[in-house]
Amino acid sequence: MDQYRVLGHPIAHSKSPQIHARFAELTGQALQYERLLVPLDDFAATLERLLAQGVKGCNVTVPFKQEAFARADQVSARVQLAQAANTLSLVDGQVLADNTDGLGLVRDIEVNAGRKLQGLDILLLGAGGAAAGVLGPLLLTGPRRIVVANRTAAKAQALVEQHRRHPSLQQEASGRTELIALALDAHLPAFDVVINATAGSLEGAALPIDARALRPGSLVYDMMYGPPAQPFLRWAGAHGAQTRDGLGMLVEQAAESFFIWRGIRPPAHEVLAQLRAAL
Repeated sequence: MDQYRVLGHPIAHSKSPQIHARFAELTGQALQYERLLVPLDDFAATLERLLAQGVKGCNVTVPFKQEAFARADQVSARVQLAQAANTLSLVDGQVLADNTDGLGLVRDIEVNAGRKLQGLDILLLGAGGAAAGVLGPLLLTGPRRIVVANRTAAKAQALVEQHRRHPSLQQEASGRTELIALALDAHLPAFDVVINATAGSLEGAALPIDARALRPGSLVYDMMYGPPAQPFLRWAGAHGAQTRDGLGMLVEQAAESFFIWRGIRPPAHEVLAQLRAAL
């Protein structure tokens, strides 16, 4: 069987093996997909061992996405923009890198949640690797405005400037979307969509944003899923927002990885419904 792995530290919580096993079953693909706990100082050596073993591909999760980008022999425009990779194809001794996080987020919002982003005002909370991985695909949906808000405004500004300059976005997004960087404690206008890409939910921290950043019926999306996302989403729901956790993003980004590796698009919506029911 073709072999695939998901690499991370920690990794025991990952639902990716369950998701890809179901994708394979539904599409008639013969593959084996397993978790692999990678020591914090051993990512590059681990990848070399997987290449030698003939493993076909890997998903990469925290904290190795930037290292995956650095090691890659070829990178997609999405990876070049994000400076991080979550999907590696191992082909003839070469590491080919892509990033499906933003594609998964956009598809979950626009298809599964039914909220088209074109012409909307979006607040993206955070400026780390998670935010970098989704900002490019969000821009390409054609929103009216995206504000990147981070505790350190300079980091948000650097992410914004990186995207403004990148050739892959200039034709599609230039002149169409206003892209702004702010500090989290700055006065924020109201938004149609608020996306939490910080580690705050994972750490159990409250987000310092005012309820005035929400419009009636705003979509508030936490890229975490399960219990870590609930405090922020309960707060947003109490202020009249539509809320959604990141489980759909997890399944949709996995579907994009599966398509890259196997050339077949799995029924992500069916697998997402089964996973929500199981949880």
